[in-house]
Amino acid sequence: MQKITTFLTFNDQAEPAMKFYTSIFPDSKILSMNALGGSFQLHGQEFAALNGGPSFSFAQGISLLVSCETQEEIYDRYDKLSEGGSKEPCGWLKDKYGVSWQVIPPTLGQYLGDKDPEKANRVMQAMFKMRKIDIQALEDAYAGR
Repeated sequence: MQKITTFLTFNDQAEPAMKFYTSIFPDSKILSMNALGGSFQLHGQEFAALNGGPSFSFAQGISLLVSCETQEEIYDRYDKLSEGGSKEPCGWLKDKYGVSWQVIPPTLGQYLGDKDPEKANRVMQAMFKMRKIDIQALEDAYAGR
């Protein structure tokens, strides 16, 4: 059993949000649904959703990070999640419910954490110019091309 579950509190949109999220990610499903909200899984990770009323909103200080192996996957997840929301710099977006997401390849963290500060800085500067992350552009920056 999962020890920590992300709990998302919406105004009154828990059900459509759960349906939206599970339509985007493979291996995802709604586990339960009721008038107050429910629970769902994305790639085997369980989430809870609640209709909490208008006093609840999401802040950019917390986001859901989606690790994508291919450029196609990055484009697909970024475009679908940002539909009706906003596209932000550096692979970030805000969905139509106000939830912040980061859609990135696992190599980004490796490149930014490289022991060679010049390589890491080149990657960071390349990333700052992007909305959707471009894997090839990151690789080129890392290699100094």
